[in-house]
Amino acid sequence: MDKQQEELAQERFSLPLLTWYKAGNRDLPWRRSRNPYHIWVSEIMLQQTRVETVIPFFNRFMELFPTVDKLADAPEEQVLKAWEGLGYYSRARNLQAAARDVRDHFGGVVPHTPEGIASLKGVGPYTAGAIMSIAYNLPEPAVDGNVMRVLSRYFLLEEDIAKPSTRIGIEKLARSLIPESEAGGFNQALMELGATICTPKSPHCLPCPVMEHCAARLAGRAEELPLKAKAKPPRPEHRAVALVEGTGANAGRILVRQRPVEGLLARMWELPHVQLPEGLLAGGGDAGDGISAAAASPGRGRGAARRPRGLAAAGSGAAAGPEAHGRAMGFLAAALAAEEGAAVLPVEWLMDAEHLFSHIRWDLAVYRCRPAPDFGAVGTAAQGYAAAESAAWYGGAAADSAVPMGQGAAPGAAPGMAQSRGSGGLPPRYRWMSWEELDQLAFPNVFLRILKAYREGIQGQQ
Repeated sequence: MDKQQEELAQERFSLPLLTWYKAGNRDLPWRRSRNPYHIWVSEIMLQQTRVETVIPFFNRFMELFPTVDKLADAPEEQVLKAWEGLGYYSRARNLQAAARDVRDHFGGVVPHTPEGIASLKGVGPYTAGAIMSIAYNLPEPAVDGNVMRVLSRYFLLEEDIAKPSTRIGIEKLARSLIPESEAGGFNQALMELGATICTPKSPHCLPCPVMEHCAARLAGRAEELPLKAKAKPPRPEHRAVALVEGTGANAGRILVRQRPVEGLLARMWELPHVQLPEGLLAGGGDAGDGISAAAASPGRGRGAARRPRGLAAAGSGAAAGPEAHGRAMGFLAAALAAEEGAAVLPVEWLMDAEHLFSHIRWDLAVYRCRPAPDFGAVGTAAQGYAAAESAAWYGGAAADSAVPMGQGAAPGAAPGMAQSRGSGGLPPRYRWMSWEELDQLAFPNVFLRILKAYREGIQGQQ
């Protein structure tokens, strides 16, 4: 746009929008000050997460880590625990890494230059623009999905917003619309309009403060825009989970393991699990296609768990038949023994669960297990016992689906052999935990839900 067009757009769009926002907006805790640290944390939390969900997490996070230095100095485990339930844990790790950078290189003050902000781990163009404009009132655009939707509709933009070139064009447009000395208020007004009025479906055009000149509304195309190519659906992975109840000295404890230091869900805690060969859980009963059928059932979602036989759990759905579960239990026991030296014997199916990542969907079958008699012994005897007894216990299913040596049950396992033992004879990264200890560890959402469902089921039977 030329200068005259920019002035007209600000007159028709920017100023009415800003007046509307100042007249009344949502009372959000991070809006109560212009503290750049608060704004930074809130914007990281709001990525892929609804405002209503973020508010209690933000408040609790600020109680624990009220300053950049407090966050930088905190143990990572404490930060992950405070983040537990928000998901996408790399956000928390990047946030703490960036806080340490601010402490060490910026005197504990969040930088206000494009170069300084861009140097922080996990801070992209949108977050940088939000911090610079809202905290420092610098004329930088903050273009997220809400903003792209609003501007695509108002200006009838028909480019695919999933393309980087489209985002760059919209950022340039948004920059031209910022009224002088009103960057923070204007950017928040754009976000507010997209979140409350110009929503993805069924936009509320009548109360919109800029409806008069909205090109998509005038063309009757508001619900068609913005244009966005469909992303590939997440790749399904079928997994079997071992919920192992301790006996003897470990009675009342649950066996958990810590994930490797790098990769997906790094250093978080989980129940032991293995990836199943394609089709292993298919058939074998009247319920249909095992986990595949269950995954298509209503009520499934990120971290959902269900238990059709009395255990308290969210949702309900089909499950694989006895023969299919037998094959899965045999494979689970053999794989954990061969790859990690975790000698466990599955007893029964407990529940199904699902966990969604951006690129993977875990379809989980959870089995109650008991430790093998020699579990925790040093050497390979316990592994051989577990694999052999699994084959006998499940009618040869483990032998038919034997895990090839060196094909990992868990990331980081040494190929072709069990890893050296940790303290107490347990495999490395494995620990027996009481329920009180489990409450202190950071788990991905799906394992929190599984443990909660199992715990409630036990309490309901007492």
